[in-house]
Amino acid sequence: MKYQHEIEKRKTFAIISHPDAGKTTLTEKFLLFGGAIQTAGAVKSNKIKKHATSDFMEIERQRGISVATSVMSFEYKDKLINLLDTPGHKDFAEDTYRTLTAVDSVVLVIDCVKGVEEQTEKLMEVCRMRDTPVIIFINKMDRDGRNPFDLLEEVEKKLNIKTQPLSWPINMGRDFKGVYNIFNKSLLTFQANQKATDEDLIPLPDLNSQEIVDLVGEKDAMSLREDMELVMGVYDTFDQNEYLSGRLAPVFFGSAVNNFGVKDLLDTFIQIAPAPRPRMTDVREVQASEDKFTGFIFKIHANIDPRHRDRVAFLRICSGRFERNTFYHHVRLNKKIRFSNPYTFLAREKNVVDDAYPGDVVGLFDTGNFKIGDTLTEGEIMTYVGIPSFSPEIFKELINNDPMKTKQLEKGVRQLTDEGVAQLFTQHGGNRKIIGCVGDLQFEVIQYRLLQEYGAACSFRTLPYFKACWMQGDEKVINDFTRFKQSNVVEDKEGNLVYLAESQWYLNTERANNPGIKFYMTNDFKHEVV
Repeated sequence: MKYQHEIEKRKTFAIISHPDAGKTTLTEKFLLFGGAIQTAGAVKSNKIKKHATSDFMEIERQRGISVATSVMSFEYKDKLINLLDTPGHKDFAEDTYRTLTAVDSVVLVIDCVKGVEEQTEKLMEVCRMRDTPVIIFINKMDRDGRNPFDLLEEVEKKLNIKTQPLSWPINMGRDFKGVYNIFNKSLLTFQANQKATDEDLIPLPDLNSQEIVDLVGEKDAMSLREDMELVMGVYDTFDQNEYLSGRLAPVFFGSAVNNFGVKDLLDTFIQIAPAPRPRMTDVREVQASEDKFTGFIFKIHANIDPRHRDRVAFLRICSGRFERNTFYHHVRLNKKIRFSNPYTFLAREKNVVDDAYPGDVVGLFDTGNFKIGDTLTEGEIMTYVGIPSFSPEIFKELINNDPMKTKQLEKGVRQLTDEGVAQLFTQHGGNRKIIGCVGDLQFEVIQYRLLQEYGAACSFRTLPYFKACWMQGDEKVINDFTRFKQSNVVEDKEGNLVYLAESQWYLNTERANNPGIKFYMTNDFKHEVV
């Protein structure tokens, strides 16, 4: 209980969404309110040279999308907020899945025009697996979108979670007048092209007062009163425990690009969002309040600064106090390591930290010691669980276009796959390298980064596989299977045998013919059998 004050002070969360729902814009506004940046970057404007703070890779700036998770820390109202901005593009979903293992809660952004989209559903499934508390921000209310009641109904149906509106919009699109905050009974009026501030917040405990009519007009005041009557009739009063258990999602409405409704969301978030939570290891559950330090690596990023071949491992601290220049036990390698320059991040800006506490994310310079999922402790032998590699959906053989750069290519592919950009499989008993990804855009990123960062030119040849399945079972049965199916069996980077199925029919056939083998969709063997 030594560090209880520091633990209570911290809020660690990820922002997730479908591409173009406004996730990176919302991140920028949070940073503005926290005083971490002075001007928001224009993610998609070619006219403005400033780019989104959280998009630091060259390819992200060129395309105007996020392709890697960024970590940012800032202070707001005596709270230390660790914000992880994730890729929205489905081709980079695996990076987002891993990031969700390192946070205590999530803000999910939904476009009011498009509603719940496919990628939103997939991300929400991962949150549901861990019962992660979720707050929903319905964005772009300054555009003509869907009816708020219809949106909430769709959210409940498609995302399988109860909703509870804590703010309510007055009209939308051109007629958008503002947002009524149900949680603290106040009104924020909207004026186009004008930044919302604290001074604009008007306390309004009684919606039947004349004041609301003076502010938004008779017609809209009546409409808001009717909506509130319906909201109060349909939705229960907000239950924070239901939210913390992941069964209830509070909903806010606003327009991130106009800074509108963002402060409402942030102020409520720091009141209700959980402090660092307990985490499960293969031995026991670890409480954040324990005195001894523990943490795990959930992300690795090489060459954040292309001028230096630096490789940074992102450490989520789970318990105790992490101190600079102190030796810690690397469980997988069974050796002591110390870190002279641990960093906290504001995207590209790095600040050396002397100590850090549960909930914090620290960047550790890595010379090749770390893999995703590695655990650091003060000596206890245990490993944090639940950071799986999912089965890729697209498989391509790696072709070396310049034999003179073979070493650089090998090193680059090894480092990029250590980062989790993709998965590397090697032909069992051979040397053929196969890259597995969730989406085609990942191959472009790999090709681009291998050339830019390692000087290695490569191309890819598409292979006819649809799923990678990790195998467990009787050793003799697996050996016989491997001998008969040599062209379909590969090894992952840890040396685990993996069957590459060409279709669901082939997979079902092999499963029926080989009852002694279990086929898994992830490499942690604790998830559902395929």
